[in-house]
Amino acid sequence: MVWFRTATNIGRLAIRRSLAQASHHAKRPHLLPASTVRGFHSTFPKCAAPVPRPVPLSKLTDSFLDASSSVYLEELQRTWEVDPNSVDESWDNFFRNFVGQAATSPGISGQTIQESMRLLLLVRAYQVNGHMKAKHDPLGLEKREIPHDLNPEFYGFTQADFDREFFIGVWSMSGFLSENRPVQTLRSIINRLEQAYCGSVGYEYMHIADKEQCNWLRNKIETVKPREYNAERREVILDRLIWSTQFENFLATKWTAAKRFGLEGGESLIPGMKEMFDRASDLGVETIVIGMPHRGRLNVLANVVRKPLRQIFNEFSGGTKPVEEQGLYTGTGDVKYHLGTSYDRPTRSGKMIHLSLVANPSHLEAVDPVVVGKTRAKQYHSNDVDRKKNMGILIHGDGSFAGQGVVYETLHLSALPNYTTGGTIHLVVNNQVAFTTDPRAGRSSDYCTDVAKSLNVPIFHVNGDDMEAVVHVFELAAEWRQKFHCDAVIDIVCYRRFGHNEIDEPSFTQPKMYQVIRNHPSSLEIYQNKLLKLGVITKEGIEAIHNKVNSILNEEFINSKDYVTNRRDWLSAYWTGFKSPEQISRVRNTGVNPEIIKRVGQAITTLPETFKPHRAVKKIFDLRAQMIETGVGIDWALAEALAFATLVIEGNHVRLSGQDVERGTFSHRHSVLHDQVTGDRYCPLDHLILNQNEEMFTVSNSSLSEFAVLGFELGYSMENPNSLVLWEAQFGDFANGAHVMFDQFLSSGESKWLRQTGLVCLLPHGYDGQGPEHSSARVERYLQMSDDNPYTIPEMEPTLRKQIQECNWQVVNVTTPANYFHVLRRQIHREFRKPLIVIAPKNLLRHKDCKSNLSEFDDVQGHPGFDMQGTRFKRLIKDQNNHSEREEGIRRLVLCSGKVYYELDDQRKKVDGKDVAICRVEQLCPFPYDLIQRELKRYPNAEIVWCQEEPMNMGAYSYIAPRLCTAMKALGRGTMEDIKYVGRNTSAATATGFYSVHLKEQAGLVEKALQSDPINYPY
Repeated sequence: MVWFRTATNIGRLAIRRSLAQASHHAKRPHLLPASTVRGFHSTFPKCAAPVPRPVPLSKLTDSFLDASSSVYLEELQRTWEVDPNSVDESWDNFFRNFVGQAATSPGISGQTIQESMRLLLLVRAYQVNGHMKAKHDPLGLEKREIPHDLNPEFYGFTQADFDREFFIGVWSMSGFLSENRPVQTLRSIINRLEQAYCGSVGYEYMHIADKEQCNWLRNKIETVKPREYNAERREVILDRLIWSTQFENFLATKWTAAKRFGLEGGESLIPGMKEMFDRASDLGVETIVIGMPHRGRLNVLANVVRKPLRQIFNEFSGGTKPVEEQGLYTGTGDVKYHLGTSYDRPTRSGKMIHLSLVANPSHLEAVDPVVVGKTRAKQYHSNDVDRKKNMGILIHGDGSFAGQGVVYETLHLSALPNYTTGGTIHLVVNNQVAFTTDPRAGRSSDYCTDVAKSLNVPIFHVNGDDMEAVVHVFELAAEWRQKFHCDAVIDIVCYRRFGHNEIDEPSFTQPKMYQVIRNHPSSLEIYQNKLLKLGVITKEGIEAIHNKVNSILNEEFINSKDYVTNRRDWLSAYWTGFKSPEQISRVRNTGVNPEIIKRVGQAITTLPETFKPHRAVKKIFDLRAQMIETGVGIDWALAEALAFATLVIEGNHVRLSGQDVERGTFSHRHSVLHDQVTGDRYCPLDHLILNQNEEMFTVSNSSLSEFAVLGFELGYSMENPNSLVLWEAQFGDFANGAHVMFDQFLSSGESKWLRQTGLVCLLPHGYDGQGPEHSSARVERYLQMSDDNPYTIPEMEPTLRKQIQECNWQVVNVTTPANYFHVLRRQIHREFRKPLIVIAPKNLLRHKDCKSNLSEFDDVQGHPGFDMQGTRFKRLIKDQNNHSEREEGIRRLVLCSGKVYYELDDQRKKVDGKDVAICRVEQLCPFPYDLIQRELKRYPNAEIVWCQEEPMNMGAYSYIAPRLCTAMKALGRGTMEDIKYVGRNTSAATATGFYSVHLKEQAGLVEKALQSDPINYPY
């Protein structure tokens, strides 16, 4: 249909030229400037014969709708009349239809070919821009300029043409043009378009490139009566709307001064969600994960997810901590409008659907990627390969959807193979104002949802006061998601009856809006009146529903006074048997049978004979095979691969993602290999066991995002404890782009919301002259957020120790491949889960001395890794000079962490410093008091030094010093003044950008740590 495609590309310009030269045309309206007019999209569906098919543009020398193209078309028609075979088949079909229809329908005998094309352009204008004329705004305040291309006069039609019959063709396309009605009056055509595109719902979908998807939507939109509900269904919708409204009214009456971030003005959200869930369940959805902000959350908790009303009311009265549970851990809690819950809810058709509302902080939209990640994990663990059983729902505000970058980051995960969930439905509760900010100051786009147009997803704008229109688009979104497995966006245009919270005064900043709102009827009043007018229900029937709802609310309120939380709503079925922070969990060995280690090592270092890797990669794998064979020289990357592989063969799911993780930022990992001839990919860890699920081990390069990808992996890790989920930053300091996740979720989620996670974060760190942005993982930030008390030594007896369980997370700076292997396996081989922050190495990846023997990985007694407690992660590595339990001749004990150890050890050898002991603190948090005190006792006369590469105001010093002091005081070894500091001076930047300065600083601190003279306090 090249004639149509050309017209859509240059339509407005051509029409202007044509109409300017047409003597019959009435005075046309003022046209918008070219810069503000939206161009037609060029992806109008192709149609089969007899619709003209595309013709090469080279056959068309002019624009169709200007004067010269009129001559061209007339000439083309004359040529066709003489010999139909002399024109392209598509034009033959077009003229045959047009001329044949004109001959049999006298009413259209005067219709020109140009008029046919203009009429089709009018149809397309409604499909593209009809939403600009739709009645979205329930307040009627929105002043939106209606595009001129929705005016028939723009195409040369006058009032006299409205009752003329026009030939519009027999189309094999969707929508009302497919109804085999080739002749229609202009009036009926426009009425249909107005009904479909300019009512309470505005549709944006013509930006979608896929023909099938556009046709499917067009069929749903352009049907004669798209939504009709019977009396029974309408009563159900009314009942749900009454519940939504009365719940808010009840809270407002009982707690007049409390912040609850109510849903008044957007109450239609609740019935819409319920109807969507019912429809989704009918289409195969079994589980829905929900994320949302604080506005309306209590209503969703009560009426959608079915959190007990008495519990919600009890929380308004101050709430009580759970009691009568062994090993109880209640955490610090959170405000009621941040909490989550889960519930198995019956649907209208009698099925059950599991709903899970994820807890979230006040940081708007931060929960988005968490929900998506949790949904993806549910799909993996339920073998939902078609992604039809588990679905994510995200509720947004208009200001945050347009303003928060994590929205865009999350949207762009939607189609990535290792992140897609088969579609998330986004519900934007559009209050038409943010906190106090008007839309014109809050976004640059027409709609708050325009960010979603970067993807091929439909956007439905719906008037929140039209209850049945809301239900219609909610069901339509569910059907779209299940049909095409991609996102959909619903923009519920409503309002906020009160301020940002109930004690806020919105008239300070929006006086005109709130003058209208004060006099505006509620959605419930509007819908009740509609049903009364239609005779669907009586006043008595409405009153009966109100009385029922009020009776239940009052009864639950009375019961809330005696309500006691007697169980923790925090662990899903997968987490049964896992320990809380107050329950003792035994420490397990993490060594592996040497035969298994050997066999697994061979599997992950052997490539198929026909596979042609890069020669440098082939050399790496040959060296790895040699390491396994000889049992010596195991490097960092191989140790990591062994950890992953041994966990997989034990039945655990392993997932690693982040920027460039498949190869590794430092070209060390090579988890995925690429055939240099065919381009095929090969992942050795996908071939460990027979018929291995391809997702059992997943390593995936992510989009260039920290915030959303870390959030995704966090959500993923929360679903099932038998998964090792890792996120790696490209460089450690890049993680600061995701610090909302660290601050609000990872470090405090268990305390606030009673949700455990074993997520591992790998943050490359190390001072090697790469400048201020590639040196520091900012370890001080993670240590500062650690909640262990620096002035109290916890119980350290191995059989009673709960130190790690009681701490909010772990921070390690590991220095050997074997210890890295064990700390990864430790994440799975214990009865609780804690986040793990790994200050990962850079130059240790290939350091000549950073190697381990294979015997340090196994569980054989007498091997180097085996100690009194078995083979496991070493929280502290003692001096490697085989010192006895008491060495009075050691003059200095240097404590350090990370790669600086190897530089200190080289310096010690250089100066023959046999009277200096160097111990590595591998686990910084929680602090290993027992092992530190063991070393303090071993060296009773030693000067105590903390050495680090980082500046004094960074690194671990501020965390280590008070805890080391506490350990020393308990042994009578001195106070804070007896702890000497060796490292860089305080600095605003993490590191110098001058390599020569770096070398001087690094050499200076290493030499100082080994100097023969005492070190002055503090440095």
